[in-house]
Amino acid sequence: MIRVVAFLVALALIAGGFAWFADRPGDIVLTWMGYRIETSLMVALTALLVLVIATIIIWSILRGIWRAPEQVSLFFRHRRAMKGYLAITRGLIAIGSGDLRLARRSADDAGRLSPGDPLALLLEAQAAQMAGDRAGAEQAFRAMARRDETKLLGLRGLYIEAQRRSDHAAARRVAEEAAQVAPALGWAGQAVLDDRCAASDWDGALVSLENMKSGVEKADYRRKRAVLLTARALLREESDRDGSRADVMEAVKLAPELVPAAALAGRRLAEAGEQRKARRMLERAWIASPHPDLAEAYADLRLGDSAREKLARVQKLAAMAPGHIEGALAVARAALDARQFGTARAALERYLAAPTQRVAALMASIEEAEHGDTGRVREWMARAVRASGDPVWTADGVVSDKWLPVTPSGRLDGFEWRVPLAEIGVTRPVIEMLPPDVEPVTEAPREPEPRPAAEPAAADANPVRPPRPRPAEPVIPLVRVPDDPGPGAGLEAEPGPEAVVPADGQRWQKIKDLFK
Repeated sequence: MIRVVAFLVALALIAGGFAWFADRPGDIVLTWMGYRIETSLMVALTALLVLVIATIIIWSILRGIWRAPEQVSLFFRHRRAMKGYLAITRGLIAIGSGDLRLARRSADDAGRLSPGDPLALLLEAQAAQMAGDRAGAEQAFRAMARRDETKLLGLRGLYIEAQRRSDHAAARRVAEEAAQVAPALGWAGQAVLDDRCAASDWDGALVSLENMKSGVEKADYRRKRAVLLTARALLREESDRDGSRADVMEAVKLAPELVPAAALAGRRLAEAGEQRKARRMLERAWIASPHPDLAEAYADLRLGDSAREKLARVQKLAAMAPGHIEGALAVARAALDARQFGTARAALERYLAAPTQRVAALMASIEEAEHGDTGRVREWMARAVRASGDPVWTADGVVSDKWLPVTPSGRLDGFEWRVPLAEIGVTRPVIEMLPPDVEPVTEAPREPEPRPAAEPAAADANPVRPPRPRPAEPVIPLVRVPDDPGPGAGLEAEPGPEAVVPADGQRWQKIKDLFK
């Protein structure tokens, strides 16, 4: 609208100007080289306007003739570039759709039509990778790495090719070069970090993490730094106790829920006489993630405490995470050390119907320490062998008896406290469960003498039922064992003298050690 108004105003001004000149006629006389020219003002202005227009037209024609070769060359270059762009487009689509033949042909066309174009080099490299031509792909990536605008892309390709041929030295060199060019580049920084972690170079790993700090989320950065500091603290535990303590204290500040850091920090503070600070730190970590290492460190806060004092301390810790099995196990172990067998049994009572391996092994230790009943110890250890697993430090299908900062595959902070079978998606119980019509047997009070006469009566009370369809075979075929070994249970089937267990029960010690 504004442009229309401006056009109309300009047109009115021009018309007004012509009208003004028409109302005021005049003459113009030009004398030059003996010639005399007389004309009116309007004619002179019209002639001047025609002359200016003719001059502009002639100049344009001359300029076009002068620039014609350049324009023709530009036309053909543009046409060639468009053909190259279309070839690159076809090639990338062909790679995405898996058409190797079209991809190679398009890569050749793009290389001929647009030599040195970054996308043409990328298409050539990807087509070579798709065809299995590793040498061609590496050559294309090297050409990209020599150009400033495609240097990082070329280094990324060279890094992948080095990994594919298992050339770890070359992959490390390429990653370090890329990290120097762009410290915040994620894959390069992570590659250098993983390499230094695999070599246990915790100082270099911390430097690498600092270099890639801007490209990492804050929470991820804090967690990784805490893990690296904990790893360095464990390495310096014997050689530099002060440095180890400083590292682990910083790690706890960064990640209070990191169990290895909290346990180590609690021990270091307890050694330094700072029990109150250690207690608060361990309690906070326990509430976030109950773990036996935390319970052990909490029990040993003060050197020289009696077993009863340690039991009271562990009971207080377990009450901060009510209903958690780790609290029950910690209380049971402390009660066993204090020879408070009733307290130990009460702590484990809710887990006896379907015990885990640690629960069954701990019950065997209680039976041995309290009564020395080798029969019950044997039955509990049999249940421990066939019971469901307990959480352990596991990663990449590997189980470790202690926490490690790096997994076997080189992944930082990959070990998790979990049941190993959970990694492969096993959701069914490891122990074969009783049919739904059979009541599980709970632990009964001990009798002074076994009463075998009561067994027929119990059998008469449960009439024979028709057979049920057999369920699917469990993942691991297991032998059914009684839910609770009663007094003398299972002794009728003893094969002979070779199965007699020595009275001291030492032959079960090695088996019980497997479940500690």
